[in-house]
Amino acid sequence: MRDIRVDTTIFGTASLLALALGGAEDALRPEPERPDGPPEGFTGLWRNADGTVRLCLAADWSYEGSVAGRRRSAKGTYRREGSLLVLSDESGLRTPVVVAEYGLEMAGHQLYKA
Repeated sequence: MRDIRVDTTIFGTASLLALALGGAEDALRPEPERPDGPPEGFTGLWRNADGTVRLCLAADWSYEGSVAGRRRSAKGTYRREGSLLVLSDESGLRTPVVVAEYGLEMAGHQLYKA
C-alpha cells in the first residue's frame, strides 16, 4: 500500500470554496431579481406532445421543469427578454425559451399549454 500525502497548506479559502462548490463560479452570484408585475400569458403548465418535457411557470416568476429519464428537476426563476423567456436555474445555467405562435420552444422541444 502506498502512502499518499496531500499538502493541505495549499488549500486557501478560494480553493476550498471551489472544491465545495464544484468549481461553479455562478454559485457565488446572487439570484437574479424577479421582474415587477405578473408574467402575463405565461403562467401555468407547459409540456411537449408526449408529456416527456414539462415546464411549470409560476406567477411569482419562478419555474420548475422536468424531463423524463432525469432524476433531478430544474428550478429557478425566469424573465422576459424581448421575444424570449430566459430560465435561470439554481445552478447558474441560463436557458433561452422562444415564445412562438403555437406556444414555447425550448432546446428543440415544442411546448404547449396543458
